[in-house]
Amino acid sequence: MFIVSGPELVIAQCCAGIVGSFPALNAREADGEPVMLEAWLQRITETLDAWNQANPDTPAAPYAVNQIVHRSNTRLERDLEICAKWKVPIWITSLGARVEVNEAAHSCGGIALHDVINNTFAKKAIAKGADGLIAVAAGAGGHAGPQSPFALVQEIREWFDGPLLLSGSIATGGAVLAARAMGADLAYIGSPFIATEEANAVTDYKQMIVDGGAEDIVTSSLFTGVSGNYLKPSIAAAGMDPDALPSADATSMNFGGGSAKPKAWSQIWGSGQGIGAVKSVELVGTLVDRLEREYLAAREAL
Repeated sequence: MFIVSGPELVIAQCCAGIVGSFPALNAREADGEPVMLEAWLQRITETLDAWNQANPDTPAAPYAVNQIVHRSNTRLERDLEICAKWKVPIWITSLGARVEVNEAAHSCGGIALHDVINNTFAKKAIAKGADGLIAVAAGAGGHAGPQSPFALVQEIREWFDGPLLLSGSIATGGAVLAARAMGADLAYIGSPFIATEEANAVTDYKQMIVDGGAEDIVTSSLFTGVSGNYLKPSIAAAGMDPDALPSADATSMNFGGGSAKPKAWSQIWGSGQGIGAVKSVELVGTLVDRLEREYLAAREAL
């Protein structure tokens, strides 16, 4: 999640028993500044190690780092070296499948999971050495795909029996159960965690998640060059008509300079369609506990 995910959120998620993740490009730095990504990985590693020593019966979950592997990401090679140095356990790759990125993950004992929006991209990712897939279905926040999760998971499971995660409007424990029932191993949840105390999001962004629902999400390629889902009120606040946005093609993608979005769009806030389930800003641990209760209740009801 652009800007939102940082050490505080990741540590809280891992200590609550779920995999926490952040995009490498969130560790932003200006020329001459220390390498922020390395500092983040050191903090996460040392904090989780200390947690595990103090809580041997409830160890922290592993963490993940998302790499934007699009050619415009001029930091990629350096960030791969840093992640390998700190033995990042889970590597998530987006916007392109590249053999050398998977090899970097494997070099330090990590696993590589690749974001895909259709079956064709899924096959290419596995052919290039990815260990697992994240099916980014309709309704997901950020760079969501257009396909129904039922169709996408079913097609992938016809040939792939490895790790499969599902993303797209998953905001309740019942939705987690549904993801597993249709064939995914894990649910991939983003937007509900924006409205947590530990998230690095401004108060207005968090409140917009709490106040919003599926009808408040607009799909556009304008902001990054790739189709994605965003909060209508944030677009309107930037002086644009969210119902009449121009489109942009993939040639406008630019993930250079350590930023996942042009500075002009920094107040355009991403979100998935499942935010109607988010009723308040709360601690990560409280949200995870709710998801678990809902999951168990939904399973019992079936």
